[in-house]
Amino acid sequence: MFINRLRWAVVSLIALATVINYIDRSALAVMWPSIASDLGLDKSDYANIMTVFMVSYAIGQGVFGGLFDKLGARIGFTISIGAWSIATILHGIATTVTSFSIFRFLLGFSEAGNWPGATKVNAEWFPVKERALAQGIFNAGASIGSIIAPPLIAALYAFIGWQATFFVIGGVGLFWLIPWLYLYKGTPSQHPMLAEAERQYILSGQKQNNADSDAEEYVPTYREMLGHKQAWSVVSARLFIDPVWWLFVAWLPLYLNERFGFDVKQIGAFSWVPYVGAMFGALLGGWISGRLIGSGWSVNRARKTVIGAGCLIMLPALLATIYAETPTMAVTLIAFILFGFQVVIGNIQTLPSDYFSGKTVGSLAGLSGASAVLSVIVVTQLVPVLSANGNYSVVFGLAATFVPLCFISVLFGGKIKAVVAKR
Repeated sequence: MFINRLRWAVVSLIALATVINYIDRSALAVMWPSIASDLGLDKSDYANIMTVFMVSYAIGQGVFGGLFDKLGARIGFTISIGAWSIATILHGIATTVTSFSIFRFLLGFSEAGNWPGATKVNAEWFPVKERALAQGIFNAGASIGSIIAPPLIAALYAFIGWQATFFVIGGVGLFWLIPWLYLYKGTPSQHPMLAEAERQYILSGQKQNNADSDAEEYVPTYREMLGHKQAWSVVSARLFIDPVWWLFVAWLPLYLNERFGFDVKQIGAFSWVPYVGAMFGALLGGWISGRLIGSGWSVNRARKTVIGAGCLIMLPALLATIYAETPTMAVTLIAFILFGFQVVIGNIQTLPSDYFSGKTVGSLAGLSGASAVLSVIVVTQLVPVLSANGNYSVVFGLAATFVPLCFISVLFGGKIKAVVAKR
């Protein structure tokens, strides 16, 4: 049996996994005011728990990047989502900072596999001109998860409490494994359910980024890969841009609580709004990039143009958020920030596949993801210090400085084209 347009079914299923991923990771932040009250915890405890999560996330990015390249996406995703679902369930029995930290470590390590895995599947299943759109669909899953999470978690919390909420949302990920194992049988070159016309469309479209499509495939080791400035360009771009996203994923509920006095129900009613902007940014950024390439633009020109446009949206919105006086104004500005972020990140995340072959993409995606997490850890520890008395102005100002540094990092990589071995 052949499935029509199978590549889109594959990326849609991974996007669904990302929705689940963000529901699971958002639950702690949304319910934190109640959890902290019940267990006698404070803002510094939250920062420490999040830091443990990010440390494990960094480790997981590196481990799963190589794991996906070695074992393939079918096994890699099964291990990743199975483990993070169990870790989410275990949150429901946590009672101390230590137990939350242990379960958060397990969650961060296993959730990290979602990103290098998706980047690898993107490189294997899509021609060059469609990769940014495919990445955008996948990234939209993060935005949709963040839209769904606050009202869903607030509603579950109201009916069954915070412990049972972790049990329910953790169980959902285990059910995802059923369609995944049925649908994903391997790469396009060998998948038994892929029609031959689509197989040839995918494989032929993956060669157009190479100057010589008949040249031997370049599969560098980690050391060889880091000998190219293109790899450092991707690593540094992620280092600077990712803290902007995580600032709101980790701290938006607490910001609304401290700045505007919101409780769990009000957080659920407001904190999903910015992620609508993120969802549209993920889809539009990928679509525009693909459309430009399809109309004759080079990959280099299209990627850099779209990344630059996203940065121009993010920067003034971040600065304006410093002066937001109402929750409506704040979440609207943050929606623009996250819109611009998704336009940028969707194209940056395609760079590993623009520069290197499918056998190296997962490794570079994992390495760049790990570097991103390191900067997020630093920012996470700084937020409680810089946001004393609920004033987040300095935090937003710091985030604004990261935006131009990200774009400079992209330019540092030079022309975006396939990397060849040094002679």
